[in-house]
Amino acid sequence: MTARTLFDKLWDTHVIRDLGDGWVLLHIDRHLLHDLSGPPALAEVTGRGMTLHDPELVFATPDHSMSSQPGRNGLTYVPGGKLWTALRDRTRSAGVRLFDLGQPGQGIVHVMGPELGIVLPGLTVICGDSHTCTNGGLGAMAFGVGSSESTHALATQTLRQQKPKQMRIRCEGTMRPGVTAKDLALHIIGKLGAAAGVAHAIEFAGPAIEVMDVEGRLTLCNLSVELGARFGMVAPDQRTFDYLRGRPFAPQGEAFDAAIAQWRELPTEADARFDREEVIDASAVRPTITWGTSPEHAIAIDGRVPDPRDAVDEAQRGTLAAALDYIGLQAGQAIAGTPVDWVFIGSCANSRITDLRAAAAVARGKHVAAGVTAWVVPGSENVKRAAEAEGLHEIFKAAGFAWREPGCSMCVAANGEQVPPQQRSVSTSNRNFVGRQGPGARTHLASPAMAAAAAIAGVITDLAQA
Repeated sequence: MTARTLFDKLWDTHVIRDLGDGWVLLHIDRHLLHDLSGPPALAEVTGRGMTLHDPELVFATPDHSMSSQPGRNGLTYVPGGKLWTALRDRTRSAGVRLFDLGQPGQGIVHVMGPELGIVLPGLTVICGDSHTCTNGGLGAMAFGVGSSESTHALATQTLRQQKPKQMRIRCEGTMRPGVTAKDLALHIIGKLGAAAGVAHAIEFAGPAIEVMDVEGRLTLCNLSVELGARFGMVAPDQRTFDYLRGRPFAPQGEAFDAAIAQWRELPTEADARFDREEVIDASAVRPTITWGTSPEHAIAIDGRVPDPRDAVDEAQRGTLAAALDYIGLQAGQAIAGTPVDWVFIGSCANSRITDLRAAAAVARGKHVAAGVTAWVVPGSENVKRAAEAEGLHEIFKAAGFAWREPGCSMCVAANGEQVPPQQRSVSTSNRNFVGRQGPGARTHLASPAMAAAAAIAGVITDLAQA
C-alpha cells in the first residue's frame, strides 16, 4: 500500500461516498458555533423545515461580538446583545450545548474547543470561522466553512468537499530562548509568503515541533490560514495525550487509553509523499514582529522596514508602498524603537494560559509606559480562572494592564472595542490587515512576551532589552 500522511488517514476514514469529479461526501465529527455564525445557520435549518442531524455533536459559545468590559453581560454591547440573545434562543430550541457568558467553557471558540476536549485527534471539526485550523494542533482535520456549508452540516452531519494538495513544513533545529511559536509562525509566513499554502493542507513537523508544547502548536496551526491554507496540522504524540487526559469531553479511564492506541496510528508514515516540502531553520528565528498590513510583512526585531524600491516587480512595489503609507513608517527605519499607543494581549492566536504566563513574566514588577493603553483578554472563562488562581491578574493590574473578560475583543473589533484611527497597536492576534482593529488602526503582530515588553517600554522593543 502507498504510505499515507496524517491528512490522508483522516480524510480516508471520513469519506462516506465518492461523488465523482474529485468530490466526496465527508462525515463531520464536531461542529462549533459562535455568536456570528450560529444564529443564521440555525435559523436557516429551522426555516427550511429541518432539524439538526446530531445536536450532541454541536457546541456553541458567544465570543466575537461580546464586550470584554469587566462585569459585562450579553447586553453590554448592544449590537452584540442581539446576536447573544439569538444564539441562546436558537441553541436552546435545537438542543445544542451552549457555554454561555460567565460559565466554565465559555470563550473564544478556538480556545474552548481544545481545552474542553471537544476537539480530539483524528476528528473532523468545522466552524464558521477561518481560524478553525487552530484545532489541527491536536491532530484534528479542522477547517473553516461558510454559512451554507454550516447549514448543510447541521442538517446532515456531512459536507461535500474536494481533497486539497498537501504541504509539509519541517522545522529543523532548536528554537532560541525567548523565541515562541508565534515568532516561528510569523517567520514562516514572512519567508514563504501569504499565498504559499493556497489549495494545500499543511502539516508542521520536525524537531522544533516535536518539542513544542500543545498550546504552541495551536498557535502555529492558527496562523496556517495566514499562509493561505485551510488546514494546519501537527501529528498527535505523547504531549497531545498528556494535554487531553482528564479534559471534560475527552474519553475517560480505559476509553482514553483505547483512544490513545488509535491516535498512535495517525502520524504520517515514513515514505509518505507531499505535493510540496519546505524546510525552516528554527534555530535561526529571532523574536519577530510585523511592520505592514499583512502577516507576511514580518521581520526580526533587530530588522529594518523594507524599501519598496527593492521590490521584485511593480506590483510588489506598489503593495509595499501602500503598506508603508498606511502603517506610518519609513523605508529603511529600524522597527525597534517605534512608539506604540496600544497593546492587546488576547485572540485565538495567543490568549491561553501559557501565553498569559509569558506576558506576566515580562510585566512583573514593572509598569506600562505613560500614554500606552494595554489590555489582557483571556481566551476563555477557564483560562481567566486559571490565571487568577495563579495571581497573574494581579501582576497585570499592578503593572497597569487592564484585566478583561474572555472573548475575541480587539482582535476583530466586532464588539465596539477598537484601536483609534492612526494609533499604533502591538497585538498578539493573527491579522494586521487594513482596518482589522478599527478604521485607520495600525497593527503590529507579535508574541505575548513581545507585546508586554512594548507596553512597558512604550516602544517596539527587543525582549533582550525588556
